[in-house]
Amino acid sequence: QVQLEESGGGLVQAGGSLRLSCAASGGTFSTYVMGWFRQAPGKEREFVARVDKSGRVPRYADSVKGRFTISRDNAKNMVYLQMNSLKPEDTAVYYCAASGSYSSQVRDYVFWGQGTQVTVSS
Repeated sequence: QVQLEESGGGLVQAGGSLRLSCAASGGTFSTYVMGWFRQAPGKEREFVARVDKSGRVPRYADSVKGRFTISRDNAKNMVYLQMNSLKPEDTAVYYCAASGSYSSQVRDYVFWGQGTQVTVSS
């Protein structure tokens, strides 16, 4: 069982930056693929980024490629999402999640955090 807790969300103007953090506890962090997802009001939860167990192989949704960077620190049981050049359409609740497979599908992630709100004003 892995517990995940996100932090770092907030209100930012368009063009600004935020760094989300996710702290993991209760399991062997380095054995999980870690992902970030987001859910805007009235929309389905969608994939944002994932990183493999080693931290060397990231993947991104097309909508955030070149603006967001996912990273992890296995020594600290942490995963991060650096978000630059934020747009109003990035407004959503952002979730950290853990999976046993290198997947972008919500259904493949077994442990989830509670989420952190990111609001980008125009």
